[in-house]
Amino acid sequence: MNFLRSSKINVEILSDTGIKLAHFSDLHLAGKRDSRGLARFETLLNAIIDSGCSHIVITGDLFNSNDPDDWAVVKEVLQSKGLYSWDKATLIPGNHDLINLEEEMRVYNALNPDPRTRKKRLRQKMHEFCSVFRELITGDDTVTGFPYIKVLQYGDVTVSFVAVNTVFPWNNADNPLGARGNVSRGELRALFDPLVDKALRDSFVIGVFHHAYRIYGTDVLLDQAFDWTMELKNRDELLQTMQRLNAQVLLHGHFHRFQTYTAAGIKVVNGGSFSYNPRRYSEIVINSDRNFEQRFVDI
Repeated sequence: MNFLRSSKINVEILSDTGIKLAHFSDLHLAGKRDSRGLARFETLLNAIIDSGCSHIVITGDLFNSNDPDDWAVVKEVLQSKGLYSWDKATLIPGNHDLINLEEEMRVYNALNPDPRTRKKRLRQKMHEFCSVFRELITGDDTVTGFPYIKVLQYGDVTVSFVAVNTVFPWNNADNPLGARGNVSRGELRALFDPLVDKALRDSFVIGVFHHAYRIYGTDVLLDQAFDWTMELKNRDELLQTMQRLNAQVLLHGHFHRFQTYTAAGIKVVNGGSFSYNPRRYSEIVINSDRNFEQRFVDI
């Protein structure tokens, strides 16, 4: 993967002296006619705006479908709140956004021994997602893919978002529920480009992805089985890449718990699930000395 072709670095100079970041995940809206869910979404955004947040991050699974017509509703809501711009919102897809499990499990797809068609469907859906939300990814009408990087400067504080895709194709043996994650080697290689180091230099780096780095991790067999169906397969490779980029915070969703933990000295924040609790989000305040504070806010 050629980083310059698949990703874009933009720099925006802002006037604030610090940044307050809001993060939530897994909306799992029922569709564009889900008036109740969309009303709750607007209520959450209103509270975030009133709190003075400078930027929001949504880590995937917008709807329980992979229909671009549904995604456009989220775009419209963000536009109505003045949040649909490159410097105010970062958004990535989850497995529900890119994989139609019912379609993949149909006999003519499930029994097809050639994985290329599954990869092609996922690439096409990713292209559609990046096309719908292109302004949040590139800041203009350009359609690009993952990984992508944003560099925002708030006074003396520079904050960089490194967004990677962790969704990979359905497979009846390796990904039977479509919920396991994996970051392609091409994406990881792209993040080793010298231009990445140059762009991120002296900034507060935040890694953004959908799948959880940690789920249960217990000796209970039932939990281990659940872990396998949900796990991020090459999580250690992703973590090592984020360490190399000097990431200070990692944001994810997928596993529907509002929680924080540490991995290799990096703070990891699980944005939980809006569908479980639409009145909670994670807030991160980054100070001028590059120290930060995180808490879960109930509205």
